[in-house]
Amino acid sequence: MPSEPHQNHLLIIEDDKGRREFVLDSSVYSIGRDPKCDIRLVSQFVSRRHATLVQLLNDDGTYYYRIVDGNLKGKSSANGLLVNGRKLQAHDLKNEDEVVFGPQVRAIYYSLNRDAIMTVPPDEFDITLISPNMIGDPED
Repeated sequence: MPSEPHQNHLLIIEDDKGRREFVLDSSVYSIGRDPKCDIRLVSQFVSRRHATLVQLLNDDGTYYYRIVDGNLKGKSSANGLLVNGRKLQAHDLKNEDEVVFGPQVRAIYYSLNRDAIMTVPPDEFDITLISPNMIGDPED
């Protein structure tokens, strides 16, 4: 049975609202304090449009996400982005990268690649044989 690569992209946000998970599958996400953002950050220390996630294609047909400081029009956030402890304008996210937006506001990115397993319905004649030795004595 052929199997094809399957990807799950996940962003876990921790902010003043607690911990939330976002499954990433769209081509662009806005991240920030503004209620109109796709991924809303709850903190007074982050910009209204703090960052943007952009989906990009790899040569093998899979995709990845690039995080960019600010919006796609070139307006940067007030405090910038710390990715794995380094202040960056943009970064191609890798599994378990940590992005800090401000005090007590961070995200962990997960890119999970696995082979999708093709499942088949069970055989209608599939039976399990039980040996009499596997059953306890009814008189016990």
